[in-house]
Amino acid sequence: MTQRKPETVTEDSPQQDLSPKQSHLIRTTYRAISEKGAQRVSLQEIADRAGVSKGIILYHFGSKDRLMLKTMEWVLQLNAERIREAIATETAPERQVLVMIDVIFRNPDANRRFYLTYLDILDHAARMDEFSKLNATFRSIVNALYADVIRSGVAEGVFRARDVDEAAYTLRAIVDGLFLQWLQETDWRNLHSRYREICVRSVLTFLRAPPAEDV
Repeated sequence: MTQRKPETVTEDSPQQDLSPKQSHLIRTTYRAISEKGAQRVSLQEIADRAGVSKGIILYHFGSKDRLMLKTMEWVLQLNAERIREAIATETAPERQVLVMIDVIFRNPDANRRFYLTYLDILDHAARMDEFSKLNATFRSIVNALYADVIRSGVAEGVFRARDVDEAAYTLRAIVDGLFLQWLQETDWRNLHSRYREICVRSVLTFLRAPPAEDV
């Protein structure tokens, strides 16, 4: 797989609109949720882990739901930026796909932590309009990044998609579907690289295939 520049965005990178204290509380919340789940972790436990009082958390975020929302916003922005940075390291569309999948399948522990936390918060905050809007925004950003790569590939004649936006949705479904299957594996850590390879083959096969109407 192609060499790429080191990632500059990490889980320790604060959002520009967050204070250092808020960033610390959000990172602590993310780790706590990934270990115990959104329902089981309390504000007091998060406060204890962060070395602050529960009142400090309420001062900065107002409620547990708002803290969950900001935590999800942080991690979704982080993942979108990682994908954007990976794509920017290459110009050839097929190489962009490879580095994109490489950065999405970062490592088994990080991927498992992200997806378990994402699904847990999704269930916890599913009835919050703000969360639904945030999730929709994240999906549209990632789909747009996928679409840009696919559009470039179509223009260069290496990809055969007839509808770029539809192909981007399908690409996302392939990635997310494989992750959901991988999460259910008992040997998930050792099978991580195999699922990454399956993802590469599946995505490239899909993008190179002629549209159904042409078959």
